[in-house]
Amino acid sequence: MDSLSHLAPELEAGLVALGLPAQPLAGRLLEYLALLDRWNGTYNLTAVRDPREMVARHLLDSLSMWPHVQAGKLADLGTGPGLPGIPLALAVPGLQVTLVESISKKTRFLREAVRQLGMDNVRVLDSRAEEVDEPGAFDQITARAMDTLAGILEVGGHLLSPGGRLLAMKGQVPEAELAALPPGWRLESVRKLAVPGLEGDRHLVTITRTPSQAA
Repeated sequence: MDSLSHLAPELEAGLVALGLPAQPLAGRLLEYLALLDRWNGTYNLTAVRDPREMVARHLLDSLSMWPHVQAGKLADLGTGPGLPGIPLALAVPGLQVTLVESISKKTRFLREAVRQLGMDNVRVLDSRAEEVDEPGAFDQITARAMDTLAGILEVGGHLLSPGGRLLAMKGQVPEAELAALPPGWRLESVRKLAVPGLEGDRHLVTITRTPSQAA
């Protein structure tokens, strides 16, 4: 963390703007960011190379959805280097996070990050989302940049409990994707997100089963 300590004021200000405590959360997030930066030099885990840019584009962007995440079990599909799953697991008490990733160099990083950060509320699955054999096991699933809404539901919808929700992070409101939702699913809400340090539109789209499907 020491090499990135100069980023603490910017990160702390962003956390406060999101309604989160500056400390000890900022310190924990900078530990994760330092590890990601170190591994990124060798394994190309993310296209964002500058740690300062990662603060807004990775950490604060991931955490902008935190008020809408409920305690319980969440599966982060196609998590890559752990986004948004690891920041959310650090920020939301009572959240049990399963990081689902099929690229081995990324799962190696995820396991090391979980170990070094001592995160006993996070587990890593080296798997494609559609191959996770845990039907109905999760209260929520999320995917930050994985696919269309229909595509996410196709590969991960089976993981949701009857009352479960897909929390999908999008840029502009995805009108065409909403119009193409598969049968059995409905839009619950679209919420505009404000990400400190980022320009442009950001929305959280929440999808649930239709009442007949949830019965």
